[in-house]
Amino acid sequence: MAHYLIFGGSGGIGAALARKLASGGHTLHLTGRDPARLKSIAFETGAKYTAGDVQEDGFIARAVAEAGPVLDGLAYAVGTINLKPITRLITADFQKDFAVNAMGAAQAAQAALPALKASAGTASILLFSSIAVAQGFANHASISMAKGAIEGLTRALSTELAPKIRVNAIAPSLTDTPLAKAITGNAAIAQGVAALHAIPRLGEADDIAALGELLLTDKGGWITGQVMAVDGGRSRARTKG
Repeated sequence: MAHYLIFGGSGGIGAALARKLASGGHTLHLTGRDPARLKSIAFETGAKYTAGDVQEDGFIARAVAEAGPVLDGLAYAVGTINLKPITRLITADFQKDFAVNAMGAAQAAQAALPALKASAGTASILLFSSIAVAQGFANHASISMAKGAIEGLTRALSTELAPKIRVNAIAPSLTDTPLAKAITGNAAIAQGVAALHAIPRLGEADDIAALGELLLTDKGGWITGQVMAVDGGRSRARTKG
């Protein structure tokens, strides 16, 4: 079985991915900002863990070191949801969204590279974008910029690190996770957004984790350089007319 490091393993999608991988017999190392929740998910999945924030100096390098000298895969399931019109965004908004989403992903990949190269087989990196990058949603300027950088990083690394390391990204639509609770917690808004999908519901963490498991493991061994939408059809299927 393989060994995986999941940044954001205490979040909704990260935890669902951890459960999927653990059920397949894989070993895990998780990170997260909420020590109590992280400890609970680590206990549930048999994982080891490193508590902390990816914005802390030295945290990413420390987590990679504690994960061990050999990794078969890395998932960076850390992100922000910062929805404001362009007139209300300040420099700090752009800087934080880019730092957490894009720079953190690049730094995690860079730090984990020696351990990924030490894998006995083909290792993998999984990143997370958003369908907002391709669709163009109002009030998404800052997060779309940051997630757009993720898609560029995915394609660049998939070329640079081939064939030893595969690199892919998932671009979800709105998913019912703790991170999105400010949106999904409002029933009227949640129902309105759900109706925009050909499959008229919000995403669940398990919807995203199912593809994440495929892309991280040998099941997806001939897939690299891809940004795949898991979005209830929102990016491709028309809901009216």
